[in-house]
Amino acid sequence: MSQDSLFSSGQELANLVVISDLLHDSWATIYDLISHAYLNNPTNPAPIAFKVYYPYNTNGAIVAFVSSPTCTTLHHLQKEMVSSEDLEGSQLDFDFISTKLNPHFSLHKEAIALFASLLNQLSALKLQLGSFSPLIITGHSLGGSVASLFTLWLLDNISPKDNNKRPTCITFGSPFLGDRGFQQAISERPSWNSSFLHVASNQDPIPRFLISPTNGFSGSIPQSCVYKPFGTFLLCSDSDCSCFEEPESVLDLMMVMNSNSQQQDSGFLIFNYGPILECLKRRVICKGTSQLSDFGVNQLQAGIILQLEAIGIGGQQTSNMSFLRNMEERVKASFAKKTNAFDPGKKLSKIKEDMAYLEWYKKATLNEGGYYICFKERGSGSRDVVKSREEIVKRHRILTKYWKRMVAEVDKLPQKEEAAFRTRWLYGGTNYRRMVEPLEIAEYYMKGNRDYVNLGRSEHYKLLEKWMNEDKIGGIANDRRKAVSLTEDSCFWAYVEEAIIASKGLREGSSEEKENSRRNLVNFGEYVMSLIRSYSVSTEIFQPQSTFMKKWWQEYRQDILSSLYSCPLTFYMENEEYRSYA
Repeated sequence: MSQDSLFSSGQELANLVVISDLLHDSWATIYDLISHAYLNNPTNPAPIAFKVYYPYNTNGAIVAFVSSPTCTTLHHLQKEMVSSEDLEGSQLDFDFISTKLNPHFSLHKEAIALFASLLNQLSALKLQLGSFSPLIITGHSLGGSVASLFTLWLLDNISPKDNNKRPTCITFGSPFLGDRGFQQAISERPSWNSSFLHVASNQDPIPRFLISPTNGFSGSIPQSCVYKPFGTFLLCSDSDCSCFEEPESVLDLMMVMNSNSQQQDSGFLIFNYGPILECLKRRVICKGTSQLSDFGVNQLQAGIILQLEAIGIGGQQTSNMSFLRNMEERVKASFAKKTNAFDPGKKLSKIKEDMAYLEWYKKATLNEGGYYICFKERGSGSRDVVKSREEIVKRHRILTKYWKRMVAEVDKLPQKEEAAFRTRWLYGGTNYRRMVEPLEIAEYYMKGNRDYVNLGRSEHYKLLEKWMNEDKIGGIANDRRKAVSLTEDSCFWAYVEEAIIASKGLREGSSEEKENSRRNLVNFGEYVMSLIRSYSVSTEIFQPQSTFMKKWWQEYRQDILSSLYSCPLTFYMENEEYRSYA
């Protein structure tokens, strides 16, 4: 997708939404609820009302929320924010919104109060809505804020794999709901963010009410509590409309709409979106940008001008090149972000090819001591093996770059999305770790370093191992009776290297060094025997030219026998019991 189409697609999306019955059905339920709850019953004291509608001849449902006219006043809208910390321990459980990157957020206090007033009813309704598809949650004004909170409640119970079960939330004339922490926590979950469509008219003051700490209504709101948009916005005038997704652009446009409109100093009337939706639906949009190119603007700027005019912002703003360039930069930044977004499945076939090459290398080096020692000792092995080492280094780098980014992206995900990763990708990540980390260990000790496990190990290997171990909890006990083809502990060769260092200390060190070395070798012996007993180590380690056999056992055999004769591993090796290990 080009940068031009990224921006111009806003009108195409708007046209698609307006032409469909989605908006009209949603507004029809809202207007019906407003009429019955408040317009025909002006003495109704309830500040918020909701009702479930079942569209004829479908399996879906629409849940509509509306707030009373008395809630749509300065007194209610100017309520401060309430932080997620203040909600902890209360009946309102919104902890699930928090993420590792954005653990704290704040929400509009009046919206939280209205949601709390319906808590028992919504808890029961939440259990009943799982079978309805499609499911639309809609709301007007502060009812839209409550609709958004209820939608988030529902989304938290849906697996990332069940996209077809996700509800769609459509708000009309709803004020912004939360701060930047809230916005960014939602944006970390693209499937959640895409579930929200907010409709706002340039004639309706409510959506613009909390857009800035310096606007005409909310001058007392501190800068730290500025409200931020999330989801997709359908901004409309009485003649046209367009969709916007980039949050800062939405904020800028809403501020311009606010400055261009006539602000009301006290209570707000209920703005009726019905006529404007009908007008937009009837209007056949057929626009081009060729005529704008004559005015010295590029295609992207032309698309921006058309969208600004569609939402009633024209004249001075569209002729302001500084404003246009600012919007253009936002579009380009958004395009770059989408282009560079990490797609784990995109390179999967290439990653499988790289892994297959490493598996071939492992088999090719089996009779020459194994791929660990062949990789570590550059000049060893056959000509073909030595020649292949450069290719292995290249594949190693590609795989590590891929999995480092994969793990970093997953580590930022909320818990449920992280769990979904384990189901889909953890097997491949575990295979990668066991195949590639030994090569990293070889490079580490080639440079004369020590203690790889504590000082040299990459965080992404630690996380992959941690996730694998967590997934094993409650699993079936290991009853393996045959050796694995790939040693399960990817740090095995690091422990072998440390055993070689300890054996050297046992031979050449001071009395204190010898005692420390002896203690370390006892621990190493227990570790290796535990792997052997559970068949968790590959037969590769017992190849005569392997680092384990040649560099440790054969070279330091006498030192080990004299100091560690009672160690089970020493007995196992001296009696050549490993020959029957398979």
